[in-house]
This record gives sequence, structure tokens and C-alpha cells, in this order.
Amino acid sequence: MKRKYEGVYILKLQGQDETIDDMVGKITKELESNGANLEQIDRLGRKQFVNPNFDKQTHGYYVQYRFEAEPTAIHEVESHLKLNEQVMLQHYRRL
Repeated sequence: MKRKYEGVYILKLQGQDETIDDMVGKITKELESNGANLEQIDRLGRKQFVNPNFDKQTHGYYVQYRFEAEPTAIHEVESHLKLNEQVMLQHYRRL
């Protein structure tokens, strides 16, 4: 049974907007390939961190997705995106 989810991703910035476009496209393809139906993609933009993280990153690019998917699809997407160095953080919640 499909459920509604919200996913927030923080992407590393390399100073190039093309990188962000490519990463948003890769996340979209990853979700769709696991059976998710995308409802909305919000680019929240570049945000400064209060404290630098372990990679000495001082900022990141936030993207929010709303979609409908099977619970098992979340696990698959999460495990694939953990391998991507450009995704600093990913968080999902059921709506």
C-alpha cells in the first residue's frame, strides 16, 4: 500500500548550479525507479550551517520532495543515495 512521504535532501555545493540540477535529476530518477509517484519538488536553496560538519562544509543546498511510495521503496532509495558523495543528508517522514 502506497503512503505519502516527504523527503529532505542536503546536497554539497561545488559552486556550480549544473551540479545541483544533475543531483535533483538523479534523486528524481532514483525515486521514480523505485515506484514513487512524485507530487512536488521544492528547491529551498542554499543555506548556511550553524556549525561546519565533519567535511568542513559550511553550507548546503536543500531540496524537498513530496511523493507517494511503498515503505520498502524508502529503504531502497535511502541505501542507494548513501553511496552518493554529493548527498550530505537525507531524511524522510510519512505525511
